[in-house]
Amino acid sequence: MGKTLFDKVWDAHVVDTVDNGPQILYIDKHLIHEVTSPQAFNELEERGIVVARPDQIVATADHNTPTQDQHLPIRDEMSRKQLQQLTNNCEKHGITLYGLGHKYNGIVHVMAPELGITQPGMTMVCGDSHTSTHGAFGTIAFGIGTSQVGQVFASQSLLLNKPKSLRVSVNGTLAPHVSPKDVILYIISKIGTNAGTGYFCEYAGNVFEEMSMEGRMTVCNMSIEMGARGGMIAPDQTTFDYVEGRKFAPQGDAFAKAVSYWKTLPTDQDATFDKEYQFDAEDIAPMLTYGTNPGMGIKINGAIPEKGDMTFEKALEYMNFKGGDQLLDTPINYVFLGSCTNSRIEDFRIAAAYVRGKHKAANVNAWLVPGSQQVAKQLEEEGLKEVFEEAGFALRQPGCSACLAMNDDKIPAGEYCVSTSNRNFEGRQGQGARTILASPLVAAATAIAGKIVDVTKEAVA
Repeated sequence: MGKTLFDKVWDAHVVDTVDNGPQILYIDKHLIHEVTSPQAFNELEERGIVVARPDQIVATADHNTPTQDQHLPIRDEMSRKQLQQLTNNCEKHGITLYGLGHKYNGIVHVMAPELGITQPGMTMVCGDSHTSTHGAFGTIAFGIGTSQVGQVFASQSLLLNKPKSLRVSVNGTLAPHVSPKDVILYIISKIGTNAGTGYFCEYAGNVFEEMSMEGRMTVCNMSIEMGARGGMIAPDQTTFDYVEGRKFAPQGDAFAKAVSYWKTLPTDQDATFDKEYQFDAEDIAPMLTYGTNPGMGIKINGAIPEKGDMTFEKALEYMNFKGGDQLLDTPINYVFLGSCTNSRIEDFRIAAAYVRGKHKAANVNAWLVPGSQQVAKQLEEEGLKEVFEEAGFALRQPGCSACLAMNDDKIPAGEYCVSTSNRNFEGRQGQGARTILASPLVAAATAIAGKIVDVTKEAVA
């Protein structure tokens, strides 16, 4: 029987197997940030253990970082201490750190791919649930808890039970204005937030094959939102072209050799999956969430379901919506374009193309937060920063920002925010904040109109 992409990468990294039990999986790359690493470092200290492979660990500051005045001392005491602790720990253990102000600093799941740290066929972990982003490269990538961070520090391995396999296929032609973000929001709205529990998901079909690497990262990023351990897309020429020439990618003959191996990774024709879903691209439209989990999604011109369970009712009460309502024309005072889901240069190009020559509505606070210093540099070099500033948007410095509101970028209680991030839980963007997840295009259109508008009626550029 043939093997899946997931099987091939997993099996190549098994160090040992416990009889009738878990396996020891070698980890190629360990990404860390300031929030989930301090406790793990402390455990090493207490037990007198050294970091096994500091050369395979890369650190960045992202979650608690301010997105304004990064050249000044950090005002928030807890954030300041966490970032200082990360610096101290990395210096002590010889770990590469891209801290605030470094040209490679950024959100961990944005800066690692753009530097070529992320490569096909790897195993990658981080103390962050959206590590699944890196699966876009044909990589087994998943989030781990603090105790597991300590395990990887100590052994560069993890003791794990192998997940089951799931495949989601989407074939056909996407309508104009439908983005990768809409594709994954549509999938989650159809199968729910628990469909992937216990599984690693592979995305297949021509829709994913035709996506850019940025789009694939958006899709894999939100695999967690359907309960999956992670998501993967088979590497192909699009992947190889993206990786080639990046700072930490193989060079010359080493790259050609790597590509030869990467080409063996796609799922075999006769491989089987434990569960499969199939969708038609023609059924997908620009999407919005109306509730408090990413599965509560509708097409932009659709209506909220009339009724549901207690969770549904509680979500509508929190969001101040009613069953049967449409979200079109809902006044919106906050728009956030950023996060590890949608803060890459492609996302800002899409938004800039829409807002060029227009100006945001007077009632809207529009925050644009690039995912890395390199994205911020591209915005300037491509003239997009000027486009946004002329349109009245506030361009901030890189960081996780209002995705999870661990810094000053919080949405006020009771306010709606159309957000390109990945989670719309109660209080996710600030206590009492009401999050509506959407694509960069829908976010940009909302900022201009000051309300949710039907982008499907816009002319195609």
